[in-house]
Amino acid sequence: MPRYVVTGGAGFIGSALVRLLLARGGEVRVVDNLLTGFEKNLDEVRPHIEFDHTDIRDYAATAAAIRGADIVFHLAAIPSVPRSIHDPVPSHEVNIGGTFNVLRACTEAKVQRVVYAASSSAYGDTLVLPKVESMLPQPKSPYAVQKLASEYYASVFHSCFGLETISLRFFNVYGPRQDPSSPYSGVLSLFLKALVERQPPTIFGDGNQTRDFTYVEDVAVLCLKAATAPGVAGKMYNAGNGNRYSLNEVWELLQRIEGIRLPAQFGPPREGDVRDSQADTTAARRDLGHDPQFTLEEGLRRTLAWFRTQ
Repeated sequence: MPRYVVTGGAGFIGSALVRLLLARGGEVRVVDNLLTGFEKNLDEVRPHIEFDHTDIRDYAATAAAIRGADIVFHLAAIPSVPRSIHDPVPSHEVNIGGTFNVLRACTEAKVQRVVYAASSSAYGDTLVLPKVESMLPQPKSPYAVQKLASEYYASVFHSCFGLETISLRFFNVYGPRQDPSSPYSGVLSLFLKALVERQPPTIFGDGNQTRDFTYVEDVAVLCLKAATAPGVAGKMYNAGNGNRYSLNEVWELLQRIEGIRLPAQFGPPREGDVRDSQADTTAARRDLGHDPQFTLEEGLRRTLAWFRTQ
């Protein structure tokens, strides 16, 4: 039975991946300092996993947590563009220094492969859509730089130290257990919270900015495929749906699903935000077998159903 480590496994993406790994018959250890994740995200699977309350900025503790793993999924991060601007030091320490520690520990432990959660923010505001892996990165925020630098580190650990790594650039992942309580939360979790509470959401900018919203279970499946795909070590792939929707379109869809009218409010654009984002999924489909199963409407309905239980 494969032994997996999921850093950031108490986050909403990590906890979805943990459930998938358990369903496929793996032994799972979660490494999380609970800075942005929550133990409650793992409540029903807690008896079936090991939980290691470890901060990846602590190398010795990280190395001990990773020892014995076959595959490591590195999802731990401070995942916020605005937060990286307003409070850049912790983001730098976790997103770059922490990733270095994880890669170093995986090399030392002779881990078979590391799947790294990179970010589509590395592309920045490219004029051409969809965004393809061969494009020159144009990061607009400290967060984007941090995730790009760690993506390069993953590639270099493969070329210099023989560690098999693969980076997946996540595009606006959403789904159950996404935290709506923080001012830095993802826009869809804020939309859903507003919908349930019957409060108008605030859209930063004119609402015509577009995103490739990707349901969390599709991302989890792709992570697992990336862990075993042949001939991909050292490479990077887009992990998106290949579609794009404006924030205004998404809010209109949510109102139709709920059968209400609740006009949004608008605020100034957020610093560091990219105007448009859409993944070219050609390479991921060809090399990894990427095959997203959830439409935006189905994903939103599933996520809304979860929000109602909270």
